[in-house]
Amino acid sequence: MRFLLSCLLLAGLATTPVFAETDDDDDEIARPLAGLMAAPNRTKLPEVMLSVGEPLGGPWELRSGGYYSVEITSDGSGEIGLAGADFFHAIWVDEVVIEGLEVRPTGLHSLEFDDPGTMKITFIAVKPGSYALSIPGSTGESQRLAITIE
Repeated sequence: MRFLLSCLLLAGLATTPVFAETDDDDDEIARPLAGLMAAPNRTKLPEVMLSVGEPLGGPWELRSGGYYSVEITSDGSGEIGLAGADFFHAIWVDEVVIEGLEVRPTGLHSLEFDDPGTMKITFIAVKPGSYALSIPGSTGESQRLAITIE
């Protein structure tokens, strides 16, 4: 008898759909549940332009658990980089794309451009706090991008 009840219970669980209804509209198709990297959780940040003597922009206000993408472009006016180990340790880097080449690192410390170009970084903000990306060796406030993860 116990075996029969267990089989019926498992059969009932196996046939339970794993779909989330978006609303009560009958015309709407049920969509599978998705996680952190789902389209509704994605945000495109403003492009960061790297140019000698020019401000980085910002500030960024991010949500912990939010999936973000940012394009970082250098105009080639000089060898220029961005450092921000604390920020890079507070996020999970999904992917870095450089000229169509995809890199999936376990983490970043800094990045540097020797020539003009663009890289796209996608990441999930994880650890709340205040962080910054800055141009190494610079002291001006405009050479720093303030970031808050809430």
